[in-house]
Amino acid sequence: MRLLPAFTALTFAIACVLAPARAQDSRLPDIGSSAAEMIDPATEAEYASYVLYELRRMNLVLDDPLVESWLQTMGYRLAASSNTPRQSFTFFMLREREINAFATLGGLVGMNSGLVLTAESEAEVAGVLAHEVAHVSQRHVLRAVERAKKDQIPILLAMVGAIAAAQAASDGEIRGGRRDDSASNATAAAITGAMALMQQRQIDYTRSNESEADRIGIQTLARAGYDPAGMADFFERMQRAQRSNMGGYVLPEYLRTHPVTTTRISEARQRAGQLGAGPAHTGAPRGPANPLLPGDLRFDGGIRGTGDSPEFRWVRDRLRVLSAGSPTAALREYRELAAADHTGRATTDGERYGMALAQMRAGQPGAALEALQALLRTYPDDLWLQLAEAEATALAGPPAAADRLYEALMRRLPENRAVRLSYAQTLVERGGTEAGRRAQEVLRPLIADSARDPTFQRGYARASELAGDLVRAGEAYAETAYLNGRAVDALNQLAALKDREDLSYYQRARIEARIAAITPVVLEMQRQGIEAHEQRPDGP
Repeated sequence: MRLLPAFTALTFAIACVLAPARAQDSRLPDIGSSAAEMIDPATEAEYASYVLYELRRMNLVLDDPLVESWLQTMGYRLAASSNTPRQSFTFFMLREREINAFATLGGLVGMNSGLVLTAESEAEVAGVLAHEVAHVSQRHVLRAVERAKKDQIPILLAMVGAIAAAQAASDGEIRGGRRDDSASNATAAAITGAMALMQQRQIDYTRSNESEADRIGIQTLARAGYDPAGMADFFERMQRAQRSNMGGYVLPEYLRTHPVTTTRISEARQRAGQLGAGPAHTGAPRGPANPLLPGDLRFDGGIRGTGDSPEFRWVRDRLRVLSAGSPTAALREYRELAAADHTGRATTDGERYGMALAQMRAGQPGAALEALQALLRTYPDDLWLQLAEAEATALAGPPAAADRLYEALMRRLPENRAVRLSYAQTLVERGGTEAGRRAQEVLRPLIADSARDPTFQRGYARASELAGDLVRAGEAYAETAYLNGRAVDALNQLAALKDREDLSYYQRARIEARIAAITPVVLEMQRQGIEAHEQRPDGP
């Protein structure tokens, strides 16, 4: 009976510390000791889809065709150079301004806008992305679950043994007539020590994962042709942020999930040096060249980095505008940047581009168009500037001038997703049946590859509605709701659409197939307590 309080405390302690692991264990089959065998690829993909679904439901994902193209180009370039080039990856941007990035099951890799805003070069962003790709390729999530399962029994036995020893000491003291509080203190110490051991094992394993992700990530960075010093550069930037926050300010979220130490930075620098790192913008040599190969080819098969991509000069300021609370807030931010520089105007081409975007969204298309045309004289063939010019022209008028710009872009880049989505949005905002039909024509080539693209589905729904194709519009609106995390709304819209008497056989079959696919998702939401009234309506 004297052991009962101790074991009660023991049970409570284990429940507190291991509850997350046990909750996860209940969802993962225990079919072997290898982490790769704990979950099959199909289940991993399903998990990744559900995580992305939840992020969209909370309106955290930043959907922008130009930003997505830049991020995915960089991500897939790194993934192709990783240890698992056949692994499926999904890269996406979050609108949050906190400095953070994460990777999880199914190759899902997310990056906050704030991280890109903080970086000073594309190699720094690529360094963080390569680190997250390494977390996926090394299966760190599954390995952590497997490690937690293995640690439970040994630590439990150690805790029980320590408590038993403390109780034996207590019995000896009672027989010797020297009863005091030392036994209860020993029992509490045993529980505390075992819990501390469990926490330390987890910390050590996390540090091991981070070190491995750094090592593998730097190799991936170099193989992909980026400056491998980019990872260490970003770590140093974060360390400076950490030191500046020692006065009690809130640390960047990245430092909570990816603690930066001097040792970690020095190791990253050393590994980058071994791979022949050298700042691309300085033209410094990046390592020994093979005299029998062309100058850009390296021993390891990589290609010498060429610095930032042309898109990087624009992407940071585009994200600054898109992640701002409102167009007015974005304009105010650019005015503050200019005031801090004591010039009263944007000082870099990127800031001028961002200011033009903010002006365009704040209802000042004339000023935006003037700034964009000035930038185009320096960068005459830049897609990001040309697309912004077309959008500003559409707002300033006349419509025919905007159409000429868009049609020229489509002739030059017939398969470009950003061009087609922007042109369709301009046509839809113009209104009218003819504009709707033209928008449908513009978007139709993207249908095959856009089943999971909420931006496309929303644009196609609005175009179809204007064109009078109400069945297609209803299907696309339902798909938009589903992809934005509102499965209940999607199911309700499809059910209402199915009741139409003018449906063809193929239309009805298509709608019934989507209802059958979405229903299990809704049932799972109900099982988890997510009610329909928590969903926001979407549709015509």
